[in-house]
Amino acid sequence: MNRNTGMNVGQIIGTMNGLQVMGLDIAKHVFQLHTVDMGTGEIVNMQIKRARVLTHFVNKPACLIAIEACGGAHHWARELQALGHTVRLLHAKAVRPFVSGNKTDATDARAIWLAVQQPGVKFVGIKSTTQQATLTLHRQRELLMKMRTMQVNALRGLLYEFGATFAKGHKALFAEVEQAFVDLSAELPQMVVDSLREQISRIKALSQDMAGIEKRLALQLKVDQDMCRVAQIPGVGLLTATAAIATMGQASAFRSGREFCAWLGLVPRQTGTGGKVRLGPISKRGDTYLRTLLIHGARSVLSRSKEPGPWLEGIKSRRPANVVIVAQAAKTARAIWAVTAKQQDYQRGHQSLRPQAA
Repeated sequence: MNRNTGMNVGQIIGTMNGLQVMGLDIAKHVFQLHTVDMGTGEIVNMQIKRARVLTHFVNKPACLIAIEACGGAHHWARELQALGHTVRLLHAKAVRPFVSGNKTDATDARAIWLAVQQPGVKFVGIKSTTQQATLTLHRQRELLMKMRTMQVNALRGLLYEFGATFAKGHKALFAEVEQAFVDLSAELPQMVVDSLREQISRIKALSQDMAGIEKRLALQLKVDQDMCRVAQIPGVGLLTATAAIATMGQASAFRSGREFCAWLGLVPRQTGTGGKVRLGPISKRGDTYLRTLLIHGARSVLSRSKEPGPWLEGIKSRRPANVVIVAQAAKTARAIWAVTAKQQDYQRGHQSLRPQAA
């Protein structure tokens, strides 16, 4: 009975573009594989040790392997592609509706196998080793920045207990903290002053580490053509250019610039019923880090641009400032996708024309 059922399912949805479909649930030690054998109709649900994954697929004919986009997914996607297989990464939200019953490895692998064969499913672009390395530098810098902010706020709070206040910014703090120690010399014990000075040294060391990471990102920007093209766009600097290309993965994973905007959460959230659709604030889905960089860049365009252009001037005259900033960020994101997907340099004032119907 299972074999007949498997044969029917395999004949209907067991192949895509002539390739046998496999759902692979990756893990730290044991992987789970779900597929339907197209020769016998047998439903295959097996465990594979991590060390034997590549050995299992190396001699198999080319097939389509679906993996849920999680930790290590891009690595295994590159390894399996090198063996000649087609790999599709799926977002967890696309897999979750197909998990039936108790959540086990076997159930997850079957859900991945089902999800990849659904019409209209969106795939995650597979990142290269260079893109993942660039994102690693961004994650390190982001962590260092959080640690520096925590240390600065803690230092301000500790000295505020003794009546010392400082101007905004860590640079102003460093300029005024020594004078604060002099003013509080009669009240603060020397051991406290020594401990606070050590904390200041740690804050400065964090800033030096961040500067070192930014230098490495600048070197990567010089050798990557896609990043150089993106850096020409107004409102895009070192951090945004490197993070955008590294986060995007493959530009071909998005059909248009608007789809890339939607992936970043820069499009209005839609709610409605009965045929009436209401547009709300931006959805804020996708990568928060890149979206934040784009919005900061858009804010700089509004405040520092010498030639804002008619589009920006027009929207500024009729919309609130924050709405204009988000609109500019969305426009920047579309430009990033366009110059990357079409492999063209940025052209100021370029008008995109839709093809006319015959």
